[in-house]
Amino acid sequence: MPKIKPHLLSRIKHVIGVVSGKGGVGKSFVTGMLATEMTRRGYSCGILDADITGPSIPKMFGLHERAQGDQDGIYPVTTPGGIQVMSLNLLLENETDPVIWRGALITGTVQQFWTDVVWKDVDYLFIDMPPGTGDVTLTVFQSLPVDGIVMVSTPQDLVQLIVGKAVKMAQKMNVPILGLVENMSYIKCPDCGKEINLFGPSRVKETAQEFHIPVAVRLSLNPALAHAADEGQMESIREESLSVLTEALASVETVEA
Repeated sequence: MPKIKPHLLSRIKHVIGVVSGKGGVGKSFVTGMLATEMTRRGYSCGILDADITGPSIPKMFGLHERAQGDQDGIYPVTTPGGIQVMSLNLLLENETDPVIWRGALITGTVQQFWTDVVWKDVDYLFIDMPPGTGDVTLTVFQSLPVDGIVMVSTPQDLVQLIVGKAVKMAQKMNVPILGLVENMSYIKCPDCGKEINLFGPSRVKETAQEFHIPVAVRLSLNPALAHAADEGQMESIREESLSVLTEALASVETVEA
């Protein structure tokens, strides 16, 4: 399938999808952190929130204003740190209103976020995917020039099984898997510093080796980071564990649209 061209006024160098096999693993949090850390490295970043029925990106960055548009197109809302964000919540009159849509309308909206939104000089556009291997993921893989994806999981066996399904989908569609992030991998004792495997032993290295994923990262379950995201202070968070992944992202090759 030929790739869809972005808006004529958009300038996008790299497109990175952030994918999870199931919900509740912190995919949106990882998306926000990757955009934040890449911005700190000097890149211009954007986030296309493709999780239409469960958008959380605007809240994490403290964005509550509505996106504006004119005859040329729709313009993303920019965070205090300069990250361009487009999410359905930025178009709703009331951000708490539910989105009760069927699949075709959802996938069409995701495509419009690509074709109708003016992304200004973006080095890395991160796409926060909905969980699973459904319509939106298929549409993005087929119609957008995705340079690669980052998989997000947690340590449980069930999650690892579902991650395998998402990995195999990407491999069948020839989408490079750039890294695997095991979120909530452990919690660190505030008194002694010992790492506690809250959800069981880490399997990120074994999973990465099994599916030939080049970068594997463990993120801790940190209440302070979760609180900052809840308060819209995503750009105040620092996560050094992601440095090996951001270095890998800095070297990705562009897929032609």
